[in-house]
Amino acid sequence: MPRSPNATDPRASGWVTIAKVAPYLWPEGQGWAKRRVVASLIVLVLAKLVSVGTPFFYKAAVDALAGEGQEAAWMLGAGAVGLTVAYGGARLLNVGFQQLRDALFARVAQRALRRLALRTFRHVHAMSMRYHITRKTGGLSRIIERGVKGVEFLLRFLLFSIGPLVIELLLIGAVLWTLFDFRYIAVVVGVIALYVVFTFKVTEWRVKLRRRMNEQDTDANQKAIDSLLNYETVKYFGAETREAERYDAAMAGYEDAAIKTSYSLAFLNFGQSLLITGGLVIVMVMAALGVQGGDMTVGDFVMVNAYMIQITMPLNFLGTVYREIRQSLVDMGEMFGLLEAPPDVTDAPDAAPLRLRGGEVELRDVHFGYEPGREILGGVSLTARPGETVAIVGATGSGKSTIGRLLFRFYDVNAGAVLIDGQDVRAVTQDSLHAAIGVVPQDTVLFNDTIGYNIAYGRAGATQAEIERAAHDAQIHAFITALPEGYDTTVGERGLKLSGGEKQRVGIARTLLKDPPILLLDEATSALDTATEREIQAALARAGQGRTVLMIAHRLSTVADADRIIVLEDGRVVETGSHAELLARGGRYAGLWARQQAEEAA
Repeated sequence: MPRSPNATDPRASGWVTIAKVAPYLWPEGQGWAKRRVVASLIVLVLAKLVSVGTPFFYKAAVDALAGEGQEAAWMLGAGAVGLTVAYGGARLLNVGFQQLRDALFARVAQRALRRLALRTFRHVHAMSMRYHITRKTGGLSRIIERGVKGVEFLLRFLLFSIGPLVIELLLIGAVLWTLFDFRYIAVVVGVIALYVVFTFKVTEWRVKLRRRMNEQDTDANQKAIDSLLNYETVKYFGAETREAERYDAAMAGYEDAAIKTSYSLAFLNFGQSLLITGGLVIVMVMAALGVQGGDMTVGDFVMVNAYMIQITMPLNFLGTVYREIRQSLVDMGEMFGLLEAPPDVTDAPDAAPLRLRGGEVELRDVHFGYEPGREILGGVSLTARPGETVAIVGATGSGKSTIGRLLFRFYDVNAGAVLIDGQDVRAVTQDSLHAAIGVVPQDTVLFNDTIGYNIAYGRAGATQAEIERAAHDAQIHAFITALPEGYDTTVGERGLKLSGGEKQRVGIARTLLKDPPILLLDEATSALDTATEREIQAALARAGQGRTVLMIAHRLSTVADADRIIVLEDGRVVETGSHAELLARGGRYAGLWARQQAEEAA
């Protein structure tokens, strides 16, 4: 699938991703969010002003205790004890402002995460079948999970860390310049410059390691989920050890990448501490010499120490923030690349809702292939009139199920057209198209929820009586009521607690509940025994009255009563007629019928 060069190319600038996140900080049409952001920024500025002013109280208290600077101390209206209390109050006020800032911004951040997660979820569902069969579910879920977490971090620290950190450093620098001399600020600026360069260089190197670790993490997670989803297959072939070895091999790759990431982090942390400690020692030696020379008081020495500590804390924070931001950009890059992948099947700009006038289905000279150079349907034309049951039969690989996917518009035709009541399905909205068609697939997959929920999925807002009526028509109501929990019985992952026939009858029930004008039955009774199959066929026959029904079948006995039978071979229509007409013709259908009858009699 095409990927966004800006979001996923390792050489691309992170500013592209930041630009995509920034609107979530200032959402259009959400005045409450903007007010909270402004209030958070105001509180943030107050917190920084209090933070920079706090060491003054510390200095005054020390000077008062040392018998120096008494005039300055009493000008503040307090003695040593009062100044100490004021110092503690300023520190508490600083923390209080920070917590208030976080509380004000929390709702904005969480709403932004919710919007982005919903947007991603909708986009993934909007992608075509072609996209989903080429993606791995486990890897896809991990990409979304890491991306959303990355956005949460970036939203918070983009607003509350980088800019405020620069402001705090500038204010402290101004204080050092004003109260002392240029040597102090020169040392501080030099240390900051070395620290920033070192941090950025090493972090850029670590980003490559992080990207590799993410790839290994995605691979391991995919293998685990894929294996668990195919639990039965693993058991059938006694492949538990084989699956464990595959998973362990993927985790070994993750382990190697994670170790390298940890080593690089240790190097980064030590280098940062070396630079900061060196700068701190130099400045404190200068201050100590100043005190010895009588140019500075002990309070000045303590204040310089307090400011240096105050500088080193945000510098350490800068390293962490930058490192996490770069890692978040890596995580988000994949998610935004996913968001930028255009759906193969989209509504036309002027698409209108489908106007049903009976539900006639027509394929007009349809050509289609899943891959270039491999055509599945080579000019198929057929018509199913309202109220008519048309069966499509043929050998495996002849293109029967493909017709159903094109009708539901999982894919678009390469040439020709699929029409409903004379309207090209590409010219109508997908929502209205999907609402008009009910599908009973060959392999019914259920949600890991209750039987009642899975049947009710056919129509939102269905009553319990309607759910039970659909279950009764699908010949599964008696089975459900015999269960200890009835309709509240959970079906397990992908419905594995039910047999194949039970799952298929649940699938039939939810389609009957949908009550669509067009029914598409894709091997709808393939997992049922003969007796149950006859009962279900009778129910489907009743459900099909007054509807257009397309039956896709491999077993010809299930379509003998169809109004018309279309025989496909190698993606082309080779015969058309009723069951009796096709048998009398003695062609391809008659041959298939004779072979299946012989197999059943054997």
